[in-house]
Amino acid sequence: MITKDTIIGDVIKENPNAVGILMSFGMGCVGCPSSQMETIEQACSIHGLDLEEVLAKLNEK
Repeated sequence: MITKDTIIGDVIKENPNAVGILMSFGMGCVGCPSSQMETIEQACSIHGLDLEEVLAKLNEK
């Protein structure tokens, strides 16, 4: 389960399809080195995104 504290790099490592999901929200920086240490919550805050919406999409099966 992906939470607000999950590191983007870990999300991508566990599920490469997450790149497309994150990019669909406008997070084009998923390949950026800083994303390897940034949490989902931090990224949503920086990009002005709804955290709960992003988490729901990432956790869809």
